[in-house]
Amino acid sequence: MSEIVKTSGKKALLIDGKAAQAEVLARVAAEAALLKQKPGLAVVLVGEDPASQVYVKSKGKAASACGFLSVQHDLPVTTTQAELIALVQSLNVDPAIHGILVQLPLPKGIDASKVLETIAPEKDVDGFHPVNVGLLATGLTDRALVPCTPAGAMLLIEEAAKALGRDISGAEAVIVGRSNIVGKPMAQLLLARNATVTVAHSRTRDLPAVARRADILVAAVGRPEMIRGDWIKPGALVIDVGINRIPGEGFRPDGQPKTRLVGDVALQEALEVAGAITPVPGGVGPMTIALLMSNTLRAAKLAAL
Repeated sequence: MSEIVKTSGKKALLIDGKAAQAEVLARVAAEAALLKQKPGLAVVLVGEDPASQVYVKSKGKAASACGFLSVQHDLPVTTTQAELIALVQSLNVDPAIHGILVQLPLPKGIDASKVLETIAPEKDVDGFHPVNVGLLATGLTDRALVPCTPAGAMLLIEEAAKALGRDISGAEAVIVGRSNIVGKPMAQLLLARNATVTVAHSRTRDLPAVARRADILVAAVGRPEMIRGDWIKPGALVIDVGINRIPGEGFRPDGQPKTRLVGDVALQEALEVAGAITPVPGGVGPMTIALLMSNTLRAAKLAAL
């Protein structure tokens, strides 16, 4: 069995996103070392959102560890949309930069769509540009830069399917959530692997019954532990993309109540039913940064052709 898929002590196997992340980053670093020019990743942060600062720091650390040129642009919250677009345009023509990432959310008054559409599609390592969205939607996954979270989830699905002795082709997949960032691209990736895909959402009638049909169930709704154990088909492969912070037990040293992270799936219930599942934390989350590095490497290789 792969180091990525491990026994849990219960019925379901646990899919270890941290182990998968380590494998991807090791491969990326090894391939990057063979290139004549270092892959270059530019991350743009506008304002001082604490969560965004943490994410950006993690991305920069991973890029440096992979041997990339890592550049961070910290802009004040007063930055105008025109100023931000001008910076993106300058990065588009910088031959040292192969990937551009504008950290979301952006401050009020800046149209995120217009900014993201300014990024050159071949440097759009987040996979949000309409050109990359269109390539993925038309099945041209070999040409598209795919959004990092669903791309990472797809790698975990492939590893778990191998461990379970399953074939993704022909499997019934249900995605709960229809966001542009996760739900829709996840559906396209599974379609490309010949799964039969249903995208469910808040208006879906009898959502538990729809979820129960799934050989592969992807939860991406952002509602803590919404998907219960009795929503899961026995033996199903469950991918939990949700990251939700809920009240924990006790208090921190500063007197604030403790919190804990949970996914969109009730993990302890799911462990008794599923065939394999990603935990939260430690499942899909670590794969997002790993696939960002992989996308940047891919962009650098394409630029060198």
